Amino acid sequence: MNPRGKRLAILGLRWAVGLVVLVESVQFTFSASAAHFFAQTGLPQWIRPALGGSEIIAALLFLVPAASLIGSYLLLFIFAIAILLHFLHGEYDVGALIVYGAAVAVCMTHGDKQAKEEPHD
Repeated sequence: MNPRGKRLAILGLRWAVGLVVLVESVQFTFSASAAHFFAQTGLPQWIRPALGGSEIIAALLFLVPAASLIGSYLLLFIFAIAILLHFLHGEYDVGALIVYGAAVAVCMTHGDKQAKEEPHD
């Protein structure tokens, strides 16, 4: 694939993951049904807005080119915490978090600078 195609593919992946994570984080943080479901976990109620709010900020940073690396690291950290919380509560359906993390890692390692620096085939 040519460098332009790679840049467009990574850009598309960044926006797809960033927007999906942003929308899901907003729903998790502000939805009444999410609050009701979260109350059943037995965790303190402050964890939901703290985790969701930090994920919203990280997703926004991930989408801003100048801050995407910081946002990427924050998202990976938040996903790891979310996976740990799920595991501690006996919930092992974390496939989406793993896929999101892998997509963030791809975007981190194949950003615009890397695509521009690659030699032409």
